[in-house]
Amino acid sequence: MRLARRSRQGIVMGLDPWQLTFLTAAALTVLIGVNRFGPPGLLYTAPVYLAFGVTALTSIHGVSTPKMGGLWLTKQLRHAAGATTETFRPERPSLAGTLNLPGTRASIQLWQVGNVAAVYNPGDRSVSVVAELEVQGFLMHDLPERFDLAEQFDRVLGPFTQRPGIKRVTLQERTLPTTIRAAREHYDTVRRMRDLNPESPVARNYRDVMDQSERFEVAHRNYITFTLDLVTLAPQLKSLGGGKDAILQLATIEAGNLADALAAAKITVRRWLSPRDVAALARLAFDPEFAATVQNRPEDLAGVDPVAIGPMFLDEPRGRNGIVVTDSGVHSTMWIHEWPRSDAPVGFLAPVVFARHPNTGEAITHIFSIVLTPVPVAKALKRIRDEKKVWRGNEKLRAKRGADGSAADAADWRALEQQEQELANGHGEFRYGAYLTVTGPDEERLDQAIAGMRNALSRAGMEAQVLYCQQAEALMVNALPVGLGMR
Repeated sequence: MRLARRSRQGIVMGLDPWQLTFLTAAALTVLIGVNRFGPPGLLYTAPVYLAFGVTALTSIHGVSTPKMGGLWLTKQLRHAAGATTETFRPERPSLAGTLNLPGTRASIQLWQVGNVAAVYNPGDRSVSVVAELEVQGFLMHDLPERFDLAEQFDRVLGPFTQRPGIKRVTLQERTLPTTIRAAREHYDTVRRMRDLNPESPVARNYRDVMDQSERFEVAHRNYITFTLDLVTLAPQLKSLGGGKDAILQLATIEAGNLADALAAAKITVRRWLSPRDVAALARLAFDPEFAATVQNRPEDLAGVDPVAIGPMFLDEPRGRNGIVVTDSGVHSTMWIHEWPRSDAPVGFLAPVVFARHPNTGEAITHIFSIVLTPVPVAKALKRIRDEKKVWRGNEKLRAKRGADGSAADAADWRALEQQEQELANGHGEFRYGAYLTVTGPDEERLDQAIAGMRNALSRAGMEAQVLYCQQAEALMVNALPVGLGMR
C-alpha cells in the first residue's frame, strides 16, 4: 500500500499560519520602532521582535512553537474555568435526551431501528451506523489472497468519493484484555457430562492453567463506522417523509448497502451495533477494569445502558499535557503523522495491532482509528493546483536566495504529480487522519505501554505525535464509535 505524502511546503517556505502571524508581528515591530525612533529603534525594540522571530522559527514536540503556545494557553484557560475536570453525579438533574458525555457531545442521540443503532449528532447534522467486522485469519492467508482482499476492500471504499452525502468512514481496531469465559464454561460442561472429580490433580492443574492464562487473554475487534451528512442528503430525506423516521429509514438503507458491499469483498459483518453495544464500547474505553463485567453478561443483558456511556470521572491533569485520566485508566492519544515512506506490504499494521509491553510481554490496550473523509474530484484537483502554486512559489524564493531544493521538496512535487495522475485515472481521494489511544492502569504502566507501542510503530514504518494539550478531545474521537473527527 502507499498513502499520499504529507506536504511540508506550508503556506510559504514550509511555514504554517501561526508562524507567519508571528513573523508579521516581528516585522511590524521593527517598522514601528524605526519610524518612531530612527535607527536606534532597532535596539529599543529588539527584545520584542527577536522574541516573535525566535518563537516563529522554533518548534516544540514537532509542532510550531506559536501553535503549541496557543494550545497550552487554551488549556490553561480551561483549567481556570474548571473545564478540564468532569465528574458525573447520577442524582443531578439532566436534560432529557442528553448523554453522560462532556461538552456538546452530550446532545448525541442513540436511536434504534431493528437491531441497528443510528447515532444522531445534531451538532453537525449527521447520522452514523457501526458494524463489527470479521476477516478470518487475514495474516494466515498467502500473499496473493491478501492482495485480493485488499483490492476488493478498495472497491468498497472507492465509490464513497463519488457519492454525495458520505461525511466520513472510520475504520477502527480495538485491543483490550478479555476473559476466558467460553473456555471455563466448556470445561464445566465437560466435567459435568463426564462426571469428573473436580478435586483430582488433573482438574486442579487445568484450573491453574486457566487462571494463569487469564491475564494473557486479549480481544482484537474491528469496526467500521459509516457517517452520513444529513444536510447534503436533505432531498432524499424529504422524499422519505422527513423527520426522525426518515433518518432511521435512511440509516437502514445505507447499512444494508454497506453490508452488501462488504460481503462482496469477502468481509463479514459479524453484527451491527445496537445502542447498548455502542455504549459498551465507550464504557470499556473509559473504564477498562469494567471489561470482565460487561463481557461475562448473558446474551439478553449484553452491552451497557446508554445512560452509562460516558466517564464517571475525567481529568486533564495540570502540568501533564500528554495524558487524560478517566475512571480506571490513564490514556495518551497520538496522531500518526508519518506513514511508510516506501511501499508497505498488505498487513503492515500487524506490529501495531499485536504490540506488547517491553517489560511484561502483555498486550497493550489501545484503540487505533483511521478516519477517512471523501473529497469530491473537483475539490481534490483544486487542492493539487493550489499546492503546486505554493511549491513553485517556494522554489522561486529558494532560487532568489541561492538555495537548492532538497530531496523532501522534490518528493512533495512527485507526490502531487502522482495524486493528480491517480485522479485522472478515475481513483477517488480521501483526506485521512489516524489516531492511536494507548491505555494503562497508571502513569508508570502507560509510559511502558507507549514505549512498546513506539517500537511497534517503528517496525511498521510509522511515526506518531502525542496530541499535547488536547487529550480529552482526542480521547473522545477514539473512544466513541460515532464517526467523530478532529480538526
